[in-house]
Amino acid sequence: MTTFQEMGLRKEILRALGEMGFEKPTSIQSKAIPVITTSTQDFIGRAQTGTGKTGAFGIPILHQIDPASEDVQALILCPTRELCLQITKEIQNFSQHIPAIKVVPVYGGSSMDTQIYALKNKAQIVVGTPGRTLDMVNRKRLKLDNLRWLVLDEADEMLSMGFKDDMDAILASTPEEKQTLLFSATLPKGIRQMVKTYMHDPQEVAAEQTQTGADNVTHHYYEVAARDRYVAIKRILDAHPNIYAIVFCRTRAETKEIAEKLSKEGYNSDALHGDLSQQQREYTMSRFRSKSLQLLIATDVAARGLDVNDLTHVINYNLPDDPDTYIHRSGRTGRAHRKGISVSIIHSREHNRLRDLERRVGKSFEKKLVPTGQEICEKQLYHLVDKVENVEVDESQIAKFLPQIHNKLSWLDRDELIKRFMSIEFNQFLSYYKDSRDINITSRRKDDRGKKDRQKDRRDDRGRREDRDTRKNRDGKFERPERKKRPDGRPEPAKRGADRPKVTFAPMVINAGSVNKFSPKTLLTLINQYLPDQEAQIGKIDVQFSHTIFDVDEAYQEQVVRAFKKAKYKGLKLSVDPMKKKKKKR
Repeated sequence: MTTFQEMGLRKEILRALGEMGFEKPTSIQSKAIPVITTSTQDFIGRAQTGTGKTGAFGIPILHQIDPASEDVQALILCPTRELCLQITKEIQNFSQHIPAIKVVPVYGGSSMDTQIYALKNKAQIVVGTPGRTLDMVNRKRLKLDNLRWLVLDEADEMLSMGFKDDMDAILASTPEEKQTLLFSATLPKGIRQMVKTYMHDPQEVAAEQTQTGADNVTHHYYEVAARDRYVAIKRILDAHPNIYAIVFCRTRAETKEIAEKLSKEGYNSDALHGDLSQQQREYTMSRFRSKSLQLLIATDVAARGLDVNDLTHVINYNLPDDPDTYIHRSGRTGRAHRKGISVSIIHSREHNRLRDLERRVGKSFEKKLVPTGQEICEKQLYHLVDKVENVEVDESQIAKFLPQIHNKLSWLDRDELIKRFMSIEFNQFLSYYKDSRDINITSRRKDDRGKKDRQKDRRDDRGRREDRDTRKNRDGKFERPERKKRPDGRPEPAKRGADRPKVTFAPMVINAGSVNKFSPKTLLTLINQYLPDQEAQIGKIDVQFSHTIFDVDEAYQEQVVRAFKKAKYKGLKLSVDPMKKKKKKR
């Protein structure tokens, strides 16, 4: 089937699709719509974000729904408030010519009374986040007795965000006779278990991998030491005075840290992450859409539902783990026939990942050098000249002030006047970038850098610092611990090698292995994350197919077990246990 017309959809939907400019279904729509409209079989659609999933389940539901019934006939669960509102809006657009259809969003961070009132006015379709939806079910405000369709959109994200218990409770409260439609980019173990428990002989289809690099997007990368990422992003921003961009970070903590630093240093930026209230999120997104904000620092999940067509840049503060995430990020720029640039800040050990992305995107990534202080000052100077040249002058308002201004500045000739006006803003950049260092990593510099720099890069790369013999005192100065003295008053020599206290290691096992794309680096990062203030030494790490065995300082064995009780990795609930010693055979 090549067009929506050939699918036999009701005329009201076809009219709406035509007005929205949609003629041909996407890959997932062409596979999902015929199955959902012609059978009651449960359905699994594997598709990435941005492939038209809302139409894949929304259109067939609207085709079959009973507008005369006032019961909730379809419940759509999704991970975030932004996506909830986005799905609601799209389904309302699809059903704009079916006036009896009501779609109600329910999500946290907004007035529950308002949402309860909307549900009382009878809605056939409810779109909700798991937490608020379960609240409505428990309060008996959302009745699912006559539910015909249950949709789990971006199920893997809901699982990774910790909604499993809420989803289980909601699924258990729905009637047995219904059609369950699950859409997910990936199907991890937790999703498979949910499918086994709540779905009956589902038909599974996968959308074609249509996500490739957008034609209007150019891909750049800058290579710096891991510790210089923040310096690099500041220079990139300073070299592009008119930038309008989203900066993507991996975690909420990193997002908040970068946004706070940039704001303190005078950049027009703000953060978008999961810890914000709904009111704060809407305020920040509104400011960014209206360009009152120049930079938005965000996580991937938080940025969902944010549609902006004229971004000049997307900046990856870190490369994402999933290539499709990179494609989705970069696709936010270069829209509406405009040119866009996707920027990645990498370090020297990420070249293989970069090559993988090039193959996946189908384009070469151009290496750029982080601009020097002199180059930035030049850019800012000409930007200031352009502002002066293009500023609108209100003759009627300024005329009365001109005589006094002329009198005040009459002693300056033309050249001196221009220099002084240009220096008002230009001086701050000259001062800031005076004696600035080159932070680019090139083949020559990689070899020339000192041993200490190379060691620091390795520590930053694996997310932890080596133990030191020195510690900072309150004044920020380094002091060496006082060494013990011999009977004659001389200090004892520092212990080296075999003289150092030996660490007794205890073997542990964690329930993640190569099948989960788990690596020694991942383990070290997680240990730093869940034991941030500890100095537990890690010994040998052996990654196996379904689990990983590692040695930890015996003194920290119980702390590691406790710390990982609430830990998660890619939606998998982690557990760490001591290895049981094998009994000796007699």
